[in-house]
Amino acid sequence: MNRFYAGEAPAADKLVPLSREDTLHAVRVLRLKPGDRAELFWQDQRYLAEAVSLDSESALFRVLSPLPSTEARLRITLFQGISKADRMELTIQKAVELGAEAVVPVAMTRCVARLEPGDAGRKIERWQKIAREACKQSGRCVEPAVSTPVTIPALCRALAGYDAALVPWEEAEGYGPAAFHRDHPEVRRLALVIGPEGGITPEEIGALQAAGCRPVTLGPRILRTETAGPAAIAALMALYGEMDG
Repeated sequence: MNRFYAGEAPAADKLVPLSREDTLHAVRVLRLKPGDRAELFWQDQRYLAEAVSLDSESALFRVLSPLPSTEARLRITLFQGISKADRMELTIQKAVELGAEAVVPVAMTRCVARLEPGDAGRKIERWQKIAREACKQSGRCVEPAVSTPVTIPALCRALAGYDAALVPWEEAEGYGPAAFHRDHPEVRRLALVIGPEGGITPEEIGALQAAGCRPVTLGPRILRTETAGPAAIAALMALYGEMDG
């Protein structure tokens, strides 16, 4: 079923317009007609709706009924070391599909990719668009935010706002996601820190540990940066029952 963002709050007693971008997609690409059904998203809710009228200027839908939320109770923020363009984009796409609440790019010592001041705004806009499309494709109710990049000191300060924090690290041994789940069965807000292509330096690991971030292993195989984040999110979602349907 097609999924769109509502242009205003849905209500049973009025017709709901689509956003401008989704109007053009519904009319010009999908060629929807009156009577066709779709899912509408508004804030943290989703609705079953039926098209009433569509043209190049507007697309109006009538809300039929609310639908259950698809959002996870486990709120994971992915703090991702900035990687090369295609790898960063893949990471954001898969993290959103798997249920991450937010993605925060992190400038780390061994980042191969660097954001120049003039490029930052364009990159963030691109990343947010990827998150938006992944959100729609996967049926998410809430579009995860991709924030402006932060430094390691700023990341360490931010960790105080989470119930717990994890950093997969190739030198960590004997303590993985399953052990973390046994020790923290009631965690709801979780920070997940992933290093860039060059890895995390010992100094950065030391700073993260001092801020309360627990190093964990993802097994004996070394994962690429674009694999590590989605793999950890999938493991955590499964352990916390978010993949049980």
